[in-house]
Amino acid sequence: MADNTAKNPLLHLQGCTMRFGGLTAVSALDLEIGPEDLVGLIGPNGAGKTTVFNIITGVYAPTEGTIRFQGEPLAGLKPFKITTRGIARTFQNIRLFSSLSVFDNVRVAFQLHLKGGLRHAIMRGKAFYQEEASVEKQVLEILDIFQLTRFRNSLATNLPYGDQRRLEIVRALATRPKLLLLDEPAAGMNPTEKVELMRLIRFIKDKFKIAVLLVEHDMQVVMGICQRIVVLDYGIKIAEGSPEEVRRNPKVIEAYLGDDHLK
Repeated sequence: MADNTAKNPLLHLQGCTMRFGGLTAVSALDLEIGPEDLVGLIGPNGAGKTTVFNIITGVYAPTEGTIRFQGEPLAGLKPFKITTRGIARTFQNIRLFSSLSVFDNVRVAFQLHLKGGLRHAIMRGKAFYQEEASVEKQVLEILDIFQLTRFRNSLATNLPYGDQRRLEIVRALATRPKLLLLDEPAAGMNPTEKVELMRLIRFIKDKFKIAVLLVEHDMQVVMGICQRIVVLDYGIKIAEGSPEEVRRNPKVIEAYLGDDHLK
């Protein structure tokens, strides 16, 4: 696959720093992600990985540096505005609407792109019902793609753990992102579920033609699917390269992987 990152980055962080009082969580980070890239972001606990996600998604505005998506600045935009631009995320701790059905969890995400406003909903004219029918069709289609149709009327909280993870990813995809951020999606999964997750992430990237940025501690998952890996330690990028380059990098071995992973 051609490397689109240098010529046409989808996401570009340049010199991004995030300070909280006297603590520097992320320091002068440069990061580029091209269209359809699959990039891993790894490092020890407290390395700044989730802070990077929060900078990208507008939870925090960087103390210093710039962040651009499709050439446009993101800093200062509210998270929902960034979602409409084409960035979606999942969370380490699953954040579904537990009291809603599987169908309604995904339907809520599709509402982001509805053309009708409040007046449209109140008047309940022909256009309103056409749009609602279109949303229902799209929800059912994406549930079918991810084999969740049988759960459509089930409460999200009643799904098996692996299916809850899958539903959260589906809900993120329903916002029609160009970049999907996955925050430790393998957390709590057994080995069989992790293999299925790897297959799912590859499928998503290829099916929807989007870029994926993955934070994950499970090295089997990261090394098995990522094209490129970025390593943080105390908020500083200490390495970037292919899985093979990263796993043999002395700085990464010392700070995070240890020698045992080479055996």
